Amino acid sequence: MVILLFGPPGCGKGTQAEYLAERFHIPAISTGEMFRAECKAGTELGKAACTILASGGLVSDELVNGIVANRIAGPDCKEGFLLDGYPRTVPQAIHFSALLRERGLPMPVVIHLDVPDEALVTRLTARRQCPECKRIYNAILQPPRVAGVCDQDGAALLTREDDREEVVRRRLRAYDELTGPILKWFGPSVVRSVDGTRPVDVVAQAVERVVLEVYCAVGVA
Repeated sequence: MVILLFGPPGCGKGTQAEYLAERFHIPAISTGEMFRAECKAGTELGKAACTILASGGLVSDELVNGIVANRIAGPDCKEGFLLDGYPRTVPQAIHFSALLRERGLPMPVVIHLDVPDEALVTRLTARRQCPECKRIYNAILQPPRVAGVCDQDGAALLTREDDREEVVRRRLRAYDELTGPILKWFGPSVVRSVDGTRPVDVVAQAVERVVLEVYCAVGVA
């Protein structure tokens, strides 16, 4: 079972990744996690990636592909895995598909959590953070007991710079520009869109249903 999970900032992708990992007993792997593991292990790929990241550069497709290939060869990926944050370019998607074929793994189910930009702007600009304990709240979805005040230490909540509307809209445009070509390359026969505007548990059920439908159809699940 191979799942690629896509979704714009604020869509709840992290929550759904955790749910899928628990439901199907597979690891949910983020690009950041893979980089940190390679750096910590001191592998040649890890050293190269750390050097580039430390200098503020962009890690090449070739390097990212190598790190992914190493990670999914791990014993915990034997029954499948979920990737969050990869592929990030069409060449990476092409390489990954070839890698799956080479290793005799099933082609992925690509899930895109679809949430309109305006709903995401509303969600993200409603986020607040405690400057003391760093706890995150949402004035709409997860408000504190007293408006504008942290439940834990009573500090006045702040709006993070990256949650301001102009920054949020810029992040959403960047996401569309990055992800649009990848989803188009996989195509409508592979990409399954799930309405991410609904309650978390309803979205989780819909995502699970998509995975089961795809893999039952090909005799994997």
